[in-house]
Amino acid sequence: MLKFFYVILMNLFRAPYMIPKMRKEADHPEKYSENERYELARHVIRLMKITGGIHTKAYGTENLPPTGGYMMYPNHQGKYDALGIIDTHKNPCSLVMDKAKSNTILVREFVDLVQGKRLDKKDVRQALTIINEVAEEVKSGKRYILFPEGSYDFNNRNHVCSFKAGSFKIALKAKAPIIPVALIDSYKVFNSFNLGPVTTQVHYLKPILFEEYGTLKTKEIADLVRERIQEKINEVLPQKKCGSTC
Repeated sequence: MLKFFYVILMNLFRAPYMIPKMRKEADHPEKYSENERYELARHVIRLMKITGGIHTKAYGTENLPPTGGYMMYPNHQGKYDALGIIDTHKNPCSLVMDKAKSNTILVREFVDLVQGKRLDKKDVRQALTIINEVAEEVKSGKRYILFPEGSYDFNNRNHVCSFKAGSFKIALKAKAPIIPVALIDSYKVFNSFNLGPVTTQVHYLKPILFEEYGTLKTKEIADLVRERIQEKINEVLPQKKCGSTC
């Protein structure tokens, strides 16, 4: 958390220019293309990375389908997770996030820039509407990030908790490829006591096609995706035995 406030503090002088610019582009998608808005979001992330001594390495980008929509399901470690993915994901993508956490300053601007969806966990009808909207957009070619763990612990230490089965209803409805994404050391950026330079890893794993998961129940899909992410983390960090099921 200390690094989070440090990065915000060190970028305060940019706020009077950058936040209105982000707000303007987010509010006028008819004037600014998806690519323009996405590049602005990535530019802001790069500024934060420079200020905070943050480095992010991407692996497996060749696994990302060159065309068509897909759902990315990463493990969840902290506030930097979505930023690390957007930073390493060249083509525009969006995200589904908890409505309650999406309206703080800067987070609000990021969500709106990429036209993210706010899901109200307390409103079943609203949640179902969001699921249907995202599924239709994925069918039409959009790419989305959704964290199936739903939350994270401070100082996560690369533990992977159980995945919520309902998170995979979107992929099923869209019949779209599922991209498991293994995040490593992402928690060290804004959700640990670390103050020094940090290097995080984003591993895009091989797509799980509808032909492979279409006959499975959502709980089985959740277990399959979690298992593949856990395998990658154990492969990269075998000595740490990151096998928590929470």
